Amino acid sequence: MKPVAWGVLSTARIGVEKMIPAMLRSPLIEVRGIASRTSATAQTTAQRLGIPRSYGTYEALIADPQIEAIYNPLPNHLHVPMTLAAARAGKHVLCEKPIAMNADEARLLREVAGQVRIAEAFMVRHHPQWDRVRELLRGGHIGTPRVVQAAFSFFNDNPADIRNQPAIGGGALYDIGCYAIVTARFIFGAEPLRVMALMDRDPALGVDRTTSGLLDFGAGRQLSFSVSTQGSPYQRLTVLGTQGRIEVEIPFNAPLGIARRLRIDGSCALNDSSLTVETLPEVDQYQRLVENFSRMVRGEPAPFWGLDDAIAQMEVIDALFRSERSGTWEEVKK
Repeated sequence: MKPVAWGVLSTARIGVEKMIPAMLRSPLIEVRGIASRTSATAQTTAQRLGIPRSYGTYEALIADPQIEAIYNPLPNHLHVPMTLAAARAGKHVLCEKPIAMNADEARLLREVAGQVRIAEAFMVRHHPQWDRVRELLRGGHIGTPRVVQAAFSFFNDNPADIRNQPAIGGGALYDIGCYAIVTARFIFGAEPLRVMALMDRDPALGVDRTTSGLLDFGAGRQLSFSVSTQGSPYQRLTVLGTQGRIEVEIPFNAPLGIARRLRIDGSCALNDSSLTVETLPEVDQYQRLVENFSRMVRGEPAPFWGLDDAIAQMEVIDALFRSERSGTWEEVKK
């Protein structure tokens, strides 16, 4: 297929270190331009990465008629405004997570959803380890899945970091709790009915630095997760079934250079006597994400989760924040 011409809004770390290198490796993608708030920053980054064009404003990149699709890794409070601006200019948009500050803001994107492709950049759903997990579940290898347990943490208390600024969408739930939620939705193939949250907020920064959640998916299915932006670096996810379990060793930001491993135990023994380890080949999930989005732009078949899915994800996050305030279960609005 003809490569899709991409532009990148901002020189954010996630784009420069993860997404752009993945895009540059793909024959389906041409990275044509990058924008920043200053011409000097955009030009320096473009030269370092080998990108042919740079723009001193986000609006200038959006206005370029040769750009077909835009990757938006701006701070969370700018996701909807700049995605709207790009879509109104006829650009397809792959927007970083969370797609909005809340579900009502995300619904503003319905104005342009019928004109272009819009998706939330959850790379985890494009890693083949999750296809394999669902295949094992559908094959009955651990019986009926009942519980997903997830933990994700790292340490960052830098007040200058946008992830530690509550007014623009900082905090553990927005930043990494979203991965546990989207993965459970993917595993169960369903939406939670109600949720409960417990949050500890940094007294100086104001963001939720540690958040735990319990999500009821109905029919006996549950997600329990704990995430922290001020904890030891760690991540793990386990699916518990009626006849066994599946453990995903690095479930979310699976690094390059390391093959993925699934630990599968289809018994009820407590000593891992029937445990097997399945190794999956190394994959760049960022490259698969942006390639699948590019295929959709060209009208080719590819896995795709659009705006409706992103709004459903935000409804869950909204309910968890309501639960923090109410101290009780909150229904997830539909």
